[in-house]
Amino acid sequence: MRLSKLFRVADSEKKVIECLACPRRCRIPEGSHGFCGVRWNFGGRLYLAVYGLAIAVAIDPIEKKPLYHYNPGSAVLSIATTGCTWACKYCQNWDISQRRMVAGWRLDPELVVKLAEAYGAHGVTYTYNEPVVFIDYAYDIGILARKRGLFNTMVTNGYMSDETLDLVKQFVNAATVDIKGNGDDEFLQKFSAVPRGHFEYVLQAMVEMKRSGIFVEVTDLVVPRYGDDLEKCRKLMRWIVENLGPETPVHFLRFHPDYKMIDVPPTPVETLEKHARVAKEEGIHYVYIGNVPGHELENTYCPNCGELVIRRFGFEILEWRLDEQFRCPKCGYRINIGGKLYPTYRSDRFAYVPLELYTEFVHIPESKLRELAERSQH
Repeated sequence: MRLSKLFRVADSEKKVIECLACPRRCRIPEGSHGFCGVRWNFGGRLYLAVYGLAIAVAIDPIEKKPLYHYNPGSAVLSIATTGCTWACKYCQNWDISQRRMVAGWRLDPELVVKLAEAYGAHGVTYTYNEPVVFIDYAYDIGILARKRGLFNTMVTNGYMSDETLDLVKQFVNAATVDIKGNGDDEFLQKFSAVPRGHFEYVLQAMVEMKRSGIFVEVTDLVVPRYGDDLEKCRKLMRWIVENLGPETPVHFLRFHPDYKMIDVPPTPVETLEKHARVAKEEGIHYVYIGNVPGHELENTYCPNCGELVIRRFGFEILEWRLDEQFRCPKCGYRINIGGKLYPTYRSDRFAYVPLELYTEFVHIPESKLRELAERSQH
């Protein structure tokens, strides 16, 4: 539990506050929480109830995020809390993101960074649920991690306020912006509970992150029947080329039935390939297909001559053919890579972190939250 700075008083008499973390700007009555379920109003002040409570922690390859072009071959400590700014009916992490409860392993920022160091991680990634809901916690971890020589990345839906963006720019090095259904307004409203017209905030956030020096990769979850329109894909790809640049990596992700959409089949590979062709036609240099292990579009090809320069299978790099300046061995074109290649790319970068050895798991009932909020002020 920690007091958040991201709020303003909306009604001092009734102690109603407005949360500033995301563009919903929830007006939260005293004793209640916002849409995410983890940002609470007690006494006319906003508290992040899951501060210091990680619901999931693991060591992952950075390619799992997916970040193919930032510090390839590195390992990251992935961390999440409960809660989310969206309510995707197809969410594969719904048991984490859609829990409107305060629970997790007690992990203060210092312990998070120590675990990252102890398990050989090169960076910390805020992922599995939406990092915007726990931005106060992520910020404190991130600033400490940077001081200790670790990089920071996030997997985000990009739905963040200017106030949150100001924090993100202070500690995040790279971000995967996870778009769904080509960013179509109707799709997002129906299947993710995103207010109509609010995808514009995601676009603005991507531009601002890119402008501030954050390395950006984009994913697009292609959902059969509902979010697989090629013309909408073309519109999004054109926007990316014009606003983020053709060197921005784009990943088309295969949908798998889950949560409230188990009746929808997996995305046909042919549909993903059609999306990839559209992206290339619009000028995207690095186009990938995700969640299809062994597909040729897991690999990186030189956009100048077409030479295969990085061969992958799943999250693993099988072959690296670039020089130290990331140049194509055939034509010398410099591939857009941020950071460096880590020698651990040939090793297994998954690791289980036995948190029970370091801390305890707690589930805090709503009846106890006010008491914790009052205690956190002292």
